[in-house]
Amino acid sequence: MKALGKMITIAGLAAAFASCSSDEAAQNGEFKYLIDEFADLKIMRYQVPGWDALSLQQKEYVYHLSEAAKYGRDIIWMQNCKYNLQIRKTLENILENYDGDRTCEDWTRFETYAKRVFFSNGIHHHYAEDKFFPECSQDYFHDLMAAVGEDDAELEYFIYDPAVFPARKVMDGNDIVAESAVNFYENVTRAEVEALYASMVDPSDKTPVSYGLNSRVVKGEDGVVREEVYKVGGLYGAALEKICAELEKAAAVAENETQKAYIADLVAYYQSGDLNLWDEYNIKWVNDTLGTVDFVNGFVEDYNDPLGRKATWEGLVNFKDAEASLRTELISENAQWFEDNSPVDSRFKKKEVKGVTAKVINVAVLAGDCYPAAPIGINLPNADWIRREHGSKSVTIANLTSAYNMAAQESPKNQLGEFAWSEEEIALEKKYGALTNDLHTDLHECLGHGSGQLLPGTSPNALGEYSSALEETRADLFGLYYLADPKMVELGIVPDMEAYKAQYSSFIRNGIFTQFTRVELGKKNMESHMQDRKLIAQWCYEKGLADNVIEKKVRDGKTYFVVNDFEALRGLFGDLLAEVQRIKSEGDYEAGKALVETYAVNIDFDLHKEVLERYASLGLKPYGGFVNPDIVPVMKGGKVVDYKIEYADSYLDQMLQYGRKYSAL
Repeated sequence: MKALGKMITIAGLAAAFASCSSDEAAQNGEFKYLIDEFADLKIMRYQVPGWDALSLQQKEYVYHLSEAAKYGRDIIWMQNCKYNLQIRKTLENILENYDGDRTCEDWTRFETYAKRVFFSNGIHHHYAEDKFFPECSQDYFHDLMAAVGEDDAELEYFIYDPAVFPARKVMDGNDIVAESAVNFYENVTRAEVEALYASMVDPSDKTPVSYGLNSRVVKGEDGVVREEVYKVGGLYGAALEKICAELEKAAAVAENETQKAYIADLVAYYQSGDLNLWDEYNIKWVNDTLGTVDFVNGFVEDYNDPLGRKATWEGLVNFKDAEASLRTELISENAQWFEDNSPVDSRFKKKEVKGVTAKVINVAVLAGDCYPAAPIGINLPNADWIRREHGSKSVTIANLTSAYNMAAQESPKNQLGEFAWSEEEIALEKKYGALTNDLHTDLHECLGHGSGQLLPGTSPNALGEYSSALEETRADLFGLYYLADPKMVELGIVPDMEAYKAQYSSFIRNGIFTQFTRVELGKKNMESHMQDRKLIAQWCYEKGLADNVIEKKVRDGKTYFVVNDFEALRGLFGDLLAEVQRIKSEGDYEAGKALVETYAVNIDFDLHKEVLERYASLGLKPYGGFVNPDIVPVMKGGKVVDYKIEYADSYLDQMLQYGRKYSAL
């Protein structure tokens, strides 16, 4: 530990982990995390520990950043499908103004559909990508619309016809651009889009602009293919104007001059649509490591785009959990060691790891593509050249992880007892599971995404529609490989060399089997993170068959997947990491495609049927999301003297409130 500059004990790290669940309101034992359940979803509240320790200026900063985040809500709805916003406003109208019978079964079915649409920011499942439908009849839906003064047969057609926009993102069609429901493209083919961007990109540019990140590609009546850029005065301009107004208020009370400077760049980017300004903003943002308050606001992740180029809008406001951040700081301080000792080819390693900063945070507001379903870890910025030259910021979100854990404790049944093979496996998970889950997230976000490098001349878009799944695979493998490294014990981050086994067992069990409780029977596995987990688990299972590394066992007619050789499994993780890094570094599209299509997409029908039946018997919901707390100004003598946190207790009320207050398009 000599090179660390500070000593952190096992007890100290244990305290840091414990702080993730020390929510203030939970101290009185009255706080309820789980507030609603419907369809395949559960809705939770999260605490905001440490709020009272912030200064008035910091609270005001968080408040305006949060308002800016919420004003982007309409954008993600429009991006997911061009009819989503119209459908949402119809649902809001019915929910707020219908004065008929609200006790009948048809109304309950309608309300459940509305809740599902709100959760998914549209009419397609937030994870599985498929369109879902109301369980009430179309005649009943028509009557509801008529009762509140709406008459739109076309809208009913979009909602009920299974042939219209059947999937938000299509990955195996004849033309994945033309067949996808996402609103990134209009009247264009994949070939036309790729030709447009090929004409823009200079492959020799070492600091390439992320062309297409903030635009929609359309072909007009004149036959010309062009971009519609997201900016004030352009596409989504009304919402972006409101976002800019709140960002400018936030800048006035920022913690330091650096924050003020990059907020000014962000506003200028939104006003112009100039992606060079987006890069300037990201460079300044990633170098700001002194502030307590931080945020994400922009067109960031490209998971929803079938071509992996266009970004959805998201917002998230947070502040640092100083105590819990000790572990991530320790990991990031040793980033060069992890890079140097990675099992990948030396050609693909960074000679000098720059600017890896990591922390544990508590969120105050989720928005856009982070709401209601939210990540538990983030690593940004995404541009490879910025990461190479300036580094990245990585965060693990403590209060969301805590909320998941606390909500699970409110349920009388759990998944572990049903799908774990032995009492020993269950005991290992109970002892080390929370710790190793958090550490895997830390390694995934802090180091995994920031590791490795592209070879000169390799395009960051070379892997096309497979880039998202392969990037998540790479980061997960990095975390899995190093979780079992003796260095983790040496650094005092894990207590012993048994701890990692809990994560290895749960990852294989989930990746190859239990995660498919989230997928409708007979459907393919289409979400990038789920593809990543299946690719790893299935590849390792098949490659380790001869040595029985992972064994498929059956007991009392039930299937289990059991890790027999943890050391050999770590070796397989290393081998696959080396190959995935090679694919990314060289831009080997065909090899990447083969990995994803062979191991990640197709689900064994019999196993899928079994896992759904066993999971159904538990009465659990496979997906979870959150309502936000409200940040409320406290007035005295006509001035704001404080900002307080009030916790929402109704999912539907918050959705309707946001529709009234933050709809700008």
